[in-house]
Amino acid sequence: MSGHSKFANIKHKKERNDAAKGKIFTIIGREIAIAVKEGGADPNNNSKLRDVIAKAKASNMPNDTIERGIKKAAGNQDAVNYEQVTYEGYGPNGIAIIVDALTDNRNRTSADVRAAFSKGQGNVGTPGCVSFMFDKKGQIIIDKEEVSMEADDLMMEALDAGADDFQEEEDSYVIMTDPDAFSQVREALEKKGIPMASAEISMIPQTYVALTDETAIKNLNRILDLLDESDDVQAVYTNLEEE
Repeated sequence: MSGHSKFANIKHKKERNDAAKGKIFTIIGREIAIAVKEGGADPNNNSKLRDVIAKAKASNMPNDTIERGIKKAAGNQDAVNYEQVTYEGYGPNGIAIIVDALTDNRNRTSADVRAAFSKGQGNVGTPGCVSFMFDKKGQIIIDKEEVSMEADDLMMEALDAGADDFQEEEDSYVIMTDPDAFSQVREALEKKGIPMASAEISMIPQTYVALTDETAIKNLNRILDLLDESDDVQAVYTNLEEE
């Protein structure tokens, strides 16, 4: 979309996350535990773990913290079991919201999420009520200031690696992949030494909705802030058109 800077949104999210970096590291720690449990502690044989490690590094998690998390998950058979839960609902003016959570207590997480929606004049809906408005995609965002490669050359590298789409934004390049091809594309770019500001499986809105009413904007931010405060919430996606 012209004028819609996805990297600006990522930077905005990172700024919010930096204020709660402890929470981000906790979330990634849970993701590491799940990846190790599902595929083992060796990143060479566990593509999901490799992806989580790449996400951890993009979030500036120290290497020794990552390694401790892997060793802890591998050595603790009695570790807490986390399950992935997704909630869907509507914010003010019908803004679509998807919430991904990792939890060891579904009742607690459900209560937190419902309270966040309620306090921002939104409501949690049934599974599938808004997800049809999003596409699940691998999304890799590259800061133009961090890469010296020409746009055409970078595009060819991405497409050759298996990417579906390449977009040039004002301040970034956005590479989209099928979820099943995400790991191979990310690893191919990593081997080329291409720095990534963000690399993860994401829910991409098919269309974006602008919000101009000040009360609606305030209420939506209330929902998002409360969801940010929940230790169980892993990611939040909306179809809001951000300036």
